[in-house]
Amino acid sequence: MTSPTRVLVLNSGSSSVKYQLLDMRDSSRLAVGLVERIGEQTSRLKHTCVSTADTREHNGPIADHDAALKAVAEELSRDGLGLDSPELAAIGHRVVHGGMFFTEPTVIDDEVLSEIERLIPVAPLHNPANLTGIRTAMTLRPDLPQIAIFDTAFHTTMPESAARYAIDPKVADRHRIRRYGFHGTSHAYVSRATARLLGKDPSEVNVIVLHLGNGASASAVEKGRCVDTSMGLTPLEGLVMGTRSGDVDPAVIFHLARVGGMSMDEIDTLLNKRSGLFGLCGDNDMREIRRRIDEGDEEARLAFDIYIHRLKKYIGAYYAVLGRVDAIAFTAGVGENASAVREAAVAGLEGLGLAVDGELNAVRGDEPRLISPAQARVAVAVVPTDEELEIATQTYALVRKNN
Repeated sequence: MTSPTRVLVLNSGSSSVKYQLLDMRDSSRLAVGLVERIGEQTSRLKHTCVSTADTREHNGPIADHDAALKAVAEELSRDGLGLDSPELAAIGHRVVHGGMFFTEPTVIDDEVLSEIERLIPVAPLHNPANLTGIRTAMTLRPDLPQIAIFDTAFHTTMPESAARYAIDPKVADRHRIRRYGFHGTSHAYVSRATARLLGKDPSEVNVIVLHLGNGASASAVEKGRCVDTSMGLTPLEGLVMGTRSGDVDPAVIFHLARVGGMSMDEIDTLLNKRSGLFGLCGDNDMREIRRRIDEGDEEARLAFDIYIHRLKKYIGAYYAVLGRVDAIAFTAGVGENASAVREAAVAGLEGLGLAVDGELNAVRGDEPRLISPAQARVAVAVVPTDEELEIATQTYALVRKNN
């Protein structure tokens, strides 16, 4: 009997579940889907069977994640791809925060669940939802390996000089305060894909990865290992994002509390949900911001300039950290689609060997591609990320290793 080769990838958010079923013999997708607005009357499940190109959509209340995953299982069964299939090898779960304890893909047991739960204070929006998805999946298939893939794992190779904040280490250790970084599955996938694009092994290449979506982060990857990243204890630190401020003087918080009379919850909401591009100009969609700029909107122009200024600062900083840079890779929704962002981010950095070819940069596509001139000292690339494939690949590798 042949070994099972299918992996179901689950990404459980606070009110949503994204999922993909992949066959790891050729990394092909068998089904993809999304359940959103869980817990509301307007819940929606959208499911696509890839082989038949059949897409089904269901609208109506889905009470909780347990109901959502049971609905997903039912949709998969309708396509002959049910969770009871003997061809299903494992379920891979995205877990946002793994702290320093989890540095690689991990088979989930009671101890792992307890540790993910202990990390909730440093990932209050994400880890609870991840836990709910895991526990529901375990009840549906208790006999099946359930594997946790942690967003933070790729960044655990950072040296202490990059991971530590300059505060009393006893206080930091007591409260688990350090720089963990996020978007790790994306940074891992894109850094390796960039090396392949250059025709080299990841161990030969230094890459700055710019994951630019509504959430945004940068990483410095030296010979396949992360040595620095822009997000820190939480996903708030670093680049200007859709609704998040990124870097601010910590004293801003004290000032808002003491002088502005704002509560901690109000400040948290301000920095996470009412800042970034949205806070600066009222829009967090880069397409809309660019449209407004084209119409002469100065508020949108300033928001864009602040976004690019921060991005350039991190490119320069990580160039210094790495010493030698072979490539810069743009990825995620903005990075893959906003040519104006890519052009502006490297403009004026010719002295660092960076340049963008206008015609190449204007081309849209789903494949990794170079957008720098042929003679450029540093390659500039657009590399579509594939976090689901990365999670499935790591999950399947662990299952095969354990068998």
